[in-house]
Amino acid sequence: MPGPVGPDEIRRVADAALGVSGVDGVEVLFMHEWAGLTRFARSSVHQSTWREDTGIRVRVVAGRRTGVAATNGFGEASAREAAASAREMALVSSPDPNFAGLAPRADAPVREGGFDDATASTTPEARTTSILALVGRVRDGFLAAGAYETAAAEIAVANTEGQFCWAPYTRASITAVVSGGEEGSGFGERIAARATDLDFEEIGRRAMDKAFASQGPRYAEPGRYTVILEPAATSTLSEFLAYLGFSGRALAEGRSCFSGNEGEQVAAASISIRDDALAPGTLGIPFDFEGTPKKQVTLVENGVFKGGVHDRRSAKQTGTESTGHALPAPNPEGPFPLNVCVDAGDATVEQMIASTERGLLVTRLHYANVVNPMDAVITGMTRDGTFLIEGGAIVGPVKNLRFTQSIPEALKSAEMVGRDRELAGEFFFADSLVPALKLGDFQFTSASDH
Repeated sequence: MPGPVGPDEIRRVADAALGVSGVDGVEVLFMHEWAGLTRFARSSVHQSTWREDTGIRVRVVAGRRTGVAATNGFGEASAREAAASAREMALVSSPDPNFAGLAPRADAPVREGGFDDATASTTPEARTTSILALVGRVRDGFLAAGAYETAAAEIAVANTEGQFCWAPYTRASITAVVSGGEEGSGFGERIAARATDLDFEEIGRRAMDKAFASQGPRYAEPGRYTVILEPAATSTLSEFLAYLGFSGRALAEGRSCFSGNEGEQVAAASISIRDDALAPGTLGIPFDFEGTPKKQVTLVENGVFKGGVHDRRSAKQTGTESTGHALPAPNPEGPFPLNVCVDAGDATVEQMIASTERGLLVTRLHYANVVNPMDAVITGMTRDGTFLIEGGAIVGPVKNLRFTQSIPEALKSAEMVGRDRELAGEFFFADSLVPALKLGDFQFTSASDH
């Protein structure tokens, strides 16, 4: 099993690129990832895969011109070659008036417990044993499918301004769908920094219970409903909102759904959203891909939009400082919040259901896509457990529905916020720490057979 290369060896190789001549600055981004993935279907493991990737990305600065070259060769010769290629590109590129220079020397905080040796070295046999514990909760007549991944990475940034930072982390994730009987299916998912924090029997039980309860779903008329979104469904809204609303560059250029809305009410007063890579329960590193230490950023507080996140370029555009949210260069998208946290409330899902005269309980949302970015309207479908609520109780499962909904408008109708939060991921590169939400107004446009 591989392990971290470590800061000393990374610094030695990076120095070969930092020494390129005839330029004004050099930045080296080092990324090393390794992961094992075990898939299962029909309640049987059918595939285990392994991947490892080591890469160096060199950004060279000449005035306000920059060039970027990447290599998968980890060695001094490869680093020098990448730096030379980046220099050639920088010398012929167009100058960027908003280029703010490389990150200065600054100490990044240390995230204790972010890397777990046992998770990083999990074997296919160990993953299979865990999956069998999950499958053991599946009743006769039902089958489980899904994937269990144990991944590790180390990220480092070095530049000619004297900045050097390094951090390793691990991530374990299990996703399971149980199906069978009369059109029933159920979903279970967990994400954690340590594989030992995943309870596979509980995940199997959750998915099985949903599948059993969703047998024989009936048709529900499309329209506007009160909805209770479990955390997996909430994460779809939170991460699409992060993508469409919180980039400092998009805000400055009028492309964000919140452009011009700073200080205005954009959600119910019960909704507060932050980006915090170091919050307990999240998975994040303490600096961004430019080497700037990350800051906790309040995005929405008590329903009021406070502002977005910044890299060095968008900070210069707007006359502020980077919040440590740069993506790897070259990056036309601008900064992005990778660790969105929606503040918890004080309600349980059971209390949300009991308080609902008529509505829907949604386990998760599926196949979401953007319809109108300026209004943060997305569309998609419910999946793996959608239930009708009448008179404060679940009366039965319903067939899946397609939704088309503005995320801010949905959040303005928030009536209750869950007290328990879960880490869930809509995008493969980001996870949100989110609670269940009860929303008073959510638009479903048609029924779905899928």
